[in-house]
Order: sequence, then C-alpha cells, then structure tokens
Amino acid sequence: MVESELTDFDADQRLLAMNGVSLVIFTSVGCASCRFAREVLPGFGLAVDRLCWIDAGNNGGLVERYQVFHLPALFVVRDGAFFGALNSRLETTELNEALTKALTRTAEELP
Repeated sequence: MVESELTDFDADQRLLAMNGVSLVIFTSVGCASCRFAREVLPGFGLAVDRLCWIDAGNNGGLVERYQVFHLPALFVVRDGAFFGALNSRLETTELNEALTKALTRTAEELP
C-alpha cells in the first residue's frame, strides 16, 4: 500500500494530482487511537490506492478546513474529488463498506 505524508503546504496540489482513491487520515503523535491506526491501516486490505497521513498538530490549516474535531479523522478523495468523512471503526470490513458508501455520494471540491 502506498503511503504519503501531506502538509498544509502540499496537500491540495498532491490530492488533486493523485489518481484513484486516497484515504486521508488526520492523526496526532499523542493520540493512542492514531498510533493504532498508523500501525494497522497499512496492513488492512482496504479498497484504496493510497493512505495519506496528515499530522493534525503540525497542519492547523488543514484541520480547520476539513473541520476535524476528533482523531483519527478519515476522509475519502478520488481523482481529486472530495467524497467526505468516513465514520467507521478501524476494522477492515467496516472501513471497506464505509468507503463504498462514501464513493456513492456526490463529489465535491476539496475543502
């Protein structure tokens, strides 16, 4: 699974240029659930082309634009289009079901 680190400075440009499905995950080093997500998500058989990690503590602009209120926070982007937040437990089947459902929504511009 391809993984990328995104920042306030490059996230929009990179997400708009990426083909396929990207799972954008906001985390923080002080968050136990975030450390768990970083450990297990790359090994899950998720229906995504890449995982895009954003450190919420260092990227306040993205946190504000994506309206992140809890961590980890997961969002779906496909071919530069925004499909919203994923509300799911960190479990393979449930995440894949949430991804499938999210991709049926009407696409929007990136926040």
